[in-house]
Amino acid sequence: PGSSAAAPLPEEDCMKLNPSFLGIALSSLLAIDLWASKRLGVCAGEGSAWGSARPLMKVVEVSGHGIPWLLGTFYGLCQSDSSATREVLLNLLFALLLDLVLVAVVKGLVKRRRPTHNKMDMFVTISVDKYSFPSGHATRAALVCRFVLHHLVLAVPLRVLVVLWALIVGISRVMLGRHNVTDVLFGLLLGYALYGVVEYCWLSPLSAPALFALW
Repeated sequence: PGSSAAAPLPEEDCMKLNPSFLGIALSSLLAIDLWASKRLGVCAGEGSAWGSARPLMKVVEVSGHGIPWLLGTFYGLCQSDSSATREVLLNLLFALLLDLVLVAVVKGLVKRRRPTHNKMDMFVTISVDKYSFPSGHATRAALVCRFVLHHLVLAVPLRVLVVLWALIVGISRVMLGRHNVTDVLFGLLLGYALYGVVEYCWLSPLSAPALFALW
């Protein structure tokens, strides 16, 4: 009877008219991430602002690549004649393999494309390496950094160099245009946390006697 109350808006229209704070924050963060990543990609090409430093950055890139680390660790494991050294190297090999698997799974789930200004001339890329999130170099650098600092006796200057190497590897990913800033930040955090998993699952002659019998 009389004038009826206005019908409520459909739920989806309400969401369009009143976007959530979280949605706005995430969209803003993504926009800032893409903008900052492009601005910081100063070595993304030969004609970029710091294009002359690109060869040096690519050396840094190779230093954090998984293949040299895997081959070097495996070679050291085969050549070692100390049980303590073999234990450390076997766990480093386990850590590197775990890192590769975890990063591949996350990349396959997220499927974030690499920055548009990325020059696809990376050293040995396969399968999910076409995706950007997270940076495998960053996770590996943080993981190896923590591993080395905990299991090698190094003088303070060398310890500082190890930390600087990990940070430079992460920074180089953005400078080369390989990754966005958030790819690297998440990668560093993931690698840092992954070391805790390696320590928790530490392989020893007592916990994995069959594995150590092979060496």
